[in-house]
Amino acid sequence: MSALDPRAILAGRSTARPSVGTILLIAISSVCLLVALFVIALEGPTFAVGLLLALLPLPLLLSGILALDRLEPEPPDALLLAFLWGAGVAVLVAMFVNTLGYALLLEPLFGPDLGQYLSATLGAPVVEETLKGAVLFGMLWLRRHELNGPTDGIIYGSMVGLGFATVENVSYYTATAQLGELEATFLARGILTPLLHPLCTSLTGVGIAAAATRRPGPGRLVPAFVGLAGAMALHALWNGSTAFGFAGVVFAYGVGFVVLVALLVVVRRDRTRTVAMVGRYLPPYAATGAVTAQDVRMLASMPARRAARVWARGAGGTATARAMTDYQQAAVELALLHQRADRGGIERAEFEMRRQPLVALMYAARQAFLGAEAARRLRGSGPAAPPGLLR
Repeated sequence: MSALDPRAILAGRSTARPSVGTILLIAISSVCLLVALFVIALEGPTFAVGLLLALLPLPLLLSGILALDRLEPEPPDALLLAFLWGAGVAVLVAMFVNTLGYALLLEPLFGPDLGQYLSATLGAPVVEETLKGAVLFGMLWLRRHELNGPTDGIIYGSMVGLGFATVENVSYYTATAQLGELEATFLARGILTPLLHPLCTSLTGVGIAAAATRRPGPGRLVPAFVGLAGAMALHALWNGSTAFGFAGVVFAYGVGFVVLVALLVVVRRDRTRTVAMVGRYLPPYAATGAVTAQDVRMLASMPARRAARVWARGAGGTATARAMTDYQQAAVELALLHQRADRGGIERAEFEMRRQPLVALMYAARQAFLGAEAARRLRGSGPAAPPGLLR
């Protein structure tokens, strides 16, 4: 395993280090985040309280999103960029565009009350979802290979939305703390509706992922724009529901719940589909020594995959567990690569450049946990391999 860089191979790059472009965008997003927080801090002395409350649910929400990403984990630098783009660039630009749109257009035309409502219901959803979705459209252009299915789109969209929501909540908590309304605001935004922005931008992400997996052609971007329109519509419904009293709010919550359940169903079905692809594409690789028929059965079953990881940790510790994880992830990546090729989404030369390192990683990882099993047998102790594995 020492001659290979598993993180780089799984990410489809020559090195595990982020690209210069990714580093630059992370830096720009971080600067925008600091500027946005500075602007919010000028609102009053309650900024520290607002920041603390906004960060309070963040670990739990991040854990929930990343739990969806266990089968085919996305590169950490891409996840970080998505979060920081939402928290930095999208928030900062939206702050100024929404404020200018209200001050220069909506308030003069419709007055302060109706203008504020129209800004929240029509202006903000268009501006904010466009800005949040911009980084996803950028991924469609520059990192299409990361978007293998709807789950990837949901994960990236959720990360962007969570970053945006976190900083937006700092602003709301800072302002309402000075008005004596902090408790109600935290209950509404931090506890009852923490997933609004992640849900909305996830719809854009699903559309982006659908576009990424389609064959090249004039209609390839249609799903991406449909997803963006869905994100704007859900956002507008949520913001506009307050004008219809309690019934409107209940309806908006109901729609949001349906969208959440639908996305979870999509993730579950996508995971089942992805695991099943291993059984379709990997049997021909038995001749390379990277996989056997028993391995394919293990790789195509979620319970068997978990059992194999548990065995690997008990048989050889962290290194063997890492080898088993690399083996399973490389198998999934290889199956997804074949699917992309079948759809005409990758050139033959690029396919081979990506395929060969994945097969090499699978072979090296398999040798690592085969060695751990051989050592266990020599010792005569340690957990035996699950049935069907290493035979």
